[in-house]
Amino acid sequence: MPTPKHTSRFILFSLILLFSLSFFSIRVVFSQSTPADEEDGEDMEALEELIALDEEADVEQNPDGVHGETKDKPSGAQVLSKAQRIVLELNSDYAKRVVDENEYVLVLGYAPWCMRSAELMPRFAEAATALKELGSSLLMAKLDAERYPKAASTLGIKGFPTLLLFVNGTSQPYSGGFTSEEIVIWARKRTGSPIIRISSLTEANEFLKKHSTFVVGLFENFEGPDYEEFVKAATSDNEIQFIETSSPEIAKVLFPDARHTYPFLGLTKNEPERYTTYEDTFNVDGILQFLDNNKFPLITVLTEFNSAQVYSSTKKLQVYIFAEADDLKKLTEPLQEVARKFKLKIMLIFVDIKEDNLAKPFLTLFGLEDSEDIVVTAFDYNNSFKYLLESDPTPTKIEEFCLGLFHGTLSPFFKSQPIPDNVSFVKDASILTVVGKTFDDLVLRSPKNILLEVHTPWCITCEATTKQMEKLAKHFRGLEDLVFARIDASENEHPKLQVEEYPTLLFYTSKDKQNPIRFSTKSGSKELASLINKHLKNQDDISKDEL
Repeated sequence: MPTPKHTSRFILFSLILLFSLSFFSIRVVFSQSTPADEEDGEDMEALEELIALDEEADVEQNPDGVHGETKDKPSGAQVLSKAQRIVLELNSDYAKRVVDENEYVLVLGYAPWCMRSAELMPRFAEAATALKELGSSLLMAKLDAERYPKAASTLGIKGFPTLLLFVNGTSQPYSGGFTSEEIVIWARKRTGSPIIRISSLTEANEFLKKHSTFVVGLFENFEGPDYEEFVKAATSDNEIQFIETSSPEIAKVLFPDARHTYPFLGLTKNEPERYTTYEDTFNVDGILQFLDNNKFPLITVLTEFNSAQVYSSTKKLQVYIFAEADDLKKLTEPLQEVARKFKLKIMLIFVDIKEDNLAKPFLTLFGLEDSEDIVVTAFDYNNSFKYLLESDPTPTKIEEFCLGLFHGTLSPFFKSQPIPDNVSFVKDASILTVVGKTFDDLVLRSPKNILLEVHTPWCITCEATTKQMEKLAKHFRGLEDLVFARIDASENEHPKLQVEEYPTLLFYTSKDKQNPIRFSTKSGSKELASLINKHLKNQDDISKDEL
């Protein structure tokens, strides 16, 4: 049975999909729970009593009712522990009842051994606390999907971790960011609170203590066509908190460059280019495009937490610089101006080459997975081409590389193994080894007929086809115008070699190298020999008896 092809394009988009799916399902809370058997009958009332006890403890610590003030400030561990108890621990007894009987429930399906769940534990715990303080009606819950597989299946949890938002019992996949702030923003937007209204300077200053990236909207009255478009954009966006105010003074606190004219919209972020003003007319598409163009810093450092957003960016031209952390720091300042020149067209991305999970999947596409030097690559997602800077990665060369990418003048990169010895001997016959660099000369420009086997090391059924090729090579030995050849498609690429599955047999006739004839890999030796004879006869009446 043919094995699906893993071309560079396929691997690249599979990689993006893999990251996206894995991280879209990661945003989760990992709360402390008390082990119990399913038969133990933990019920919701007991959990609610625990939460009530926490709230009573709050009252005791704050007898004057002043939120956030205690005689003794709790430690970080105490805050985290309390936040984790806010998250309900579901089991098979009442998991379905919880999501059915509450308007909004954010459920984490996890496994105790899941490292990604553990990594996000403090972030989700912080989000749970923040949402409770904001008075959100969202109920946050978790389910050990490995311990309670039936409950997990009922809720639609199929992997670890998975995060689902249930709205009146109907699930929606989570598609927000990975920090506690991003979880809060996404949850509020999905539960009816896409915008925060700030009415005083005190509120503005308190907001700035907790948030670094947000959109500010200044409106004389919270009504009219411009305001309606603002609300639509706030609801549509998944990642950025929207703020509204009617006070120019408050707007100045949140966005020092704000104009005193209505309406006004600006984006604030914690980067060198901190404030960006929206200059176009107010419409939802324009606002969302403005955010997409400006939400990333001039140079984005790729992490496991922002990878999904990077891969899904509408900027289809992306330049990746792989280097050790110290080298990336040295390149940051000289490349800021380069990034600024291409800000609206090209995303410039730094990747720590020591972070194998982030760097190796990309470097493998170029055969550079073991590299320890600075590597500069680019991807054009409009046509699925990839590019490699093969000169010294100086800031000047990187700028020229970006310019070529922007104008479409770069030559696409195709992976190739080193040029080997021409033939591999199989007893009394020989099979030519083709690599990416020799494909033109040995296949497309060859005056001979070529039967090419396209294979990969991981292809389960390739071994049987290889044995067929060896038999055929022995049988047809002595025919000078017929060559048997093999190419490892996992290590070699060529624009004229577009194969969808492995193994594949392609017969290139001496008269037409642009339209190879595909032979079935399910055919036996006699059938293949007959096909070869047929095509040879069509050219010069040279035939060979069947096996």
